[in-house]
Amino acid sequence: MNTWDHNLARTSHGDPAGVGPPRRVLVVAYAFPPVGGVSVQRITKFIKYLPDFGWTSSVLTVANPSVPIFDDTLVKEIPPDTIVRRARTLEPGYQVKSAVAASEAADGDGIVSRTLGKARSMARRTANLVLQPDSQILWRPHALREGMKLLGEMKHDAIIATGPPFSSLLLGMTLSKRSGVPLAVDFRDEWTVMTYWENKNVSRVEGHIQRMMQARVLKASRLVLGTTPSTADELKSLVASAGGNAEVACIYNGFDPSDYPDISAFGERADYGSGTDLFRLSFVGTLWNVTPIGPIVDGIIAFASRAPELARKLELVVAGRRTSQQEAELDRLAATPVKVVRLAFVPHRDAIRLMCQSDALLLINADLPNTERLINAKSFEYMAARRPVVVVAPNGELWRLFGDLPGTLLARPGDANAIAANLETAIGRWQQGAVYHSDDWDLSMFERRHLAGRLAGYLDVLATASRG
Repeated sequence: MNTWDHNLARTSHGDPAGVGPPRRVLVVAYAFPPVGGVSVQRITKFIKYLPDFGWTSSVLTVANPSVPIFDDTLVKEIPPDTIVRRARTLEPGYQVKSAVAASEAADGDGIVSRTLGKARSMARRTANLVLQPDSQILWRPHALREGMKLLGEMKHDAIIATGPPFSSLLLGMTLSKRSGVPLAVDFRDEWTVMTYWENKNVSRVEGHIQRMMQARVLKASRLVLGTTPSTADELKSLVASAGGNAEVACIYNGFDPSDYPDISAFGERADYGSGTDLFRLSFVGTLWNVTPIGPIVDGIIAFASRAPELARKLELVVAGRRTSQQEAELDRLAATPVKVVRLAFVPHRDAIRLMCQSDALLLINADLPNTERLINAKSFEYMAARRPVVVVAPNGELWRLFGDLPGTLLARPGDANAIAANLETAIGRWQQGAVYHSDDWDLSMFERRHLAGRLAGYLDVLATASRG
């Protein structure tokens, strides 16, 4: 057993790391409470549970984040002895960015409108080329100064930078090089997936620049983390290509059992105006071109055509942010008897409540290059809700993760007939009173505390090796 495996074996059983004073890690995270959304959960829960394994945290984050959503309920997850330093970013506010995008989409057909549209597009392309790898690079000047100040004030044993935004990984790399503190980088998403981000068409030049940036980060890192086994395999290949020698590992996203009280604590099931006696299929998260609703809409239309009376029993609830394209896809369901409920972003506790009070949950991944390697971060919270899951995704990591769980139904995005058949099966089981017992779900390996223990094991080795 090598030193990495030894520490993982020790911490995974809940033993704290060594004796003496706790070690301290500097966490570089642009997305951090009170910023809301699923991207904040991973690092917040790590910080919550790392003290159980001998690690306390300092956090370098942004003072004026240019983000769409906030969730103050997440602040209480942070241990009181966590040091949080916030540095200002030079980015425009999110409302300004959204207004610019909206004005581009609203351009008309007249000569003046076309001219203005071309000017805006050129300005946008120029900004995308200059602000590499993302607009959050404008956080770097103040964040670098604040981070070096913090590293000078007290001893830190490791730095972990999490992305996206991937500019945070570049910031972590610079802090590590200037301070000599060893670097770990956490890829919550693969850098290459950003080619599918809304309003982010990466040119050949930009792609080359970003591949070079990623290679520099990987070469400078001592530990590289992915969130799925196949992503970790891809990162191993990229580390080797970059000439690095980092340890590469998978630490899944997960769920926190403390977020799931007895379901009775949530009160009565919400009634969204279509009654509470319908089969509720819920999606919680962002609908965009990596998680598109279109394939499910196609499946529902096929389902309504073949079983219209059964379709009247279906209530589809979508909660979270949606692009205008995804709203238009949902509009197509108006011609079916299916009840559609559209909710905006809901705080984390309300999202958990919706999951637990649904009859089934919907997971979506687009059929795009490399998306078979993705596992949506909400997947593990879906598991903890112990509800059947309707998976519409390419055959890959999601299929392997959910294939043996009770009630799971799997289909590929382009197979509307299979999606329709799965909906019919799910509602049929519900009508027959199917029950999935707690003993059928062994999810302990996905609990946030266990996963924090794995991270602590890696950080132990990182800190020990740097002293040697």
